[in-house]
Amino acid sequence: MLNIEKRIENGSALYLLEGRLDTNSAAGLEKDLKETLTGLTELTLDLEKLDYISSAGLRLLLSARKTMDGRGPMKLVHVGEAVMTILETAGFLSYLNIEKLQDEEQ
Repeated sequence: MLNIEKRIENGSALYLLEGRLDTNSAAGLEKDLKETLTGLTELTLDLEKLDYISSAGLRLLLSARKTMDGRGPMKLVHVGEAVMTILETAGFLSYLNIEKLQDEEQ
């Protein structure tokens, strides 16, 4: 199950994802993103509470990044160790902007 909280302000969207982004939940998030991305100039996905991401979730991240190309930045923040390992294993680190905050680096 995936819980989604979103905040939109001044052309910027913040999605807080909690749970599992897998085949069962990716379709709902994809539909929401397609509706929201129109007119956005920045997209941030907070993955602090995301426990797992499947290949369907990875495809969704790439699709969102492709949609944001030319519009503005897309970044991932607060990526947990388990999800980071999946992103790294899949070779996605060079395709996605993963922001490490100062408190995470210490």
